[in-house]
Amino acid sequence: MTDLLYQTNGYLQEFTARVVGVTGQGVVLDCTAFYPGGGGQPCDTGWLEADGERWTVTQVGWSEGEVVHTLDREPPSVGTVVRGVLDWERRYALMRTHTALHILCGVIWRDYGALVTGGNMEPLRGRMDFEFEHMGQELVREIEERINREVAAARPVRVRILPREEALQIPDLIRTKVNLLPPHITQIRVVEIEGLDLQADGGTHVANTAEVGRIQVVDYKSKGRINKRIVIELA
Repeated sequence: MTDLLYQTNGYLQEFTARVVGVTGQGVVLDCTAFYPGGGGQPCDTGWLEADGERWTVTQVGWSEGEVVHTLDREPPSVGTVVRGVLDWERRYALMRTHTALHILCGVIWRDYGALVTGGNMEPLRGRMDFEFEHMGQELVREIEERINREVAAARPVRVRILPREEALQIPDLIRTKVNLLPPHITQIRVVEIEGLDLQADGGTHVANTAEVGRIQVVDYKSKGRINKRIVIELA
């Protein structure tokens, strides 16, 4: 089983690992800092290096319970020690974006009591859908002002991994309309924005809301009678 380094250190840009499996043009490593995608956050990209050679990591994802790093050409053999390097500019943009979406979610839950019905992101742009019956320009501008206050508040962002039984005792831990945590998951990773938001989450985040920078709401639309979408962008 791959040691998921990103779960406890989202700022790790490089790491050393050993190839423990090869499948087609993909490799399984004994540890990785590459995020394999999930929860609306895309996977990381970057490269692997060994013995003067470099392989571009074009895709990372789960396959039969393993994290597979897809490469641009024939992969190194099992046993090879590689240096992994993330495309840090892209990863950090996703960290800022993901945290911005948690700020949005936290403010809307705290101030309006609306559940999340969906979400997705790309570097510096993301969207979330909420259980709002009505949404207009005045409400959107109010939400934008409130989420940027939380950025300016420079709230610490913390990550913990808890036993399932303990994690599920936390009130409102699951903010989505449907509980997406399968019963077989025994350890739950929890991301907390101090004083604002606390959710089960597997993605990568910045350490303080101040790192997010100004959040702009660039679009909103109705996706159903009680389903409204908010789209944000970061500079």
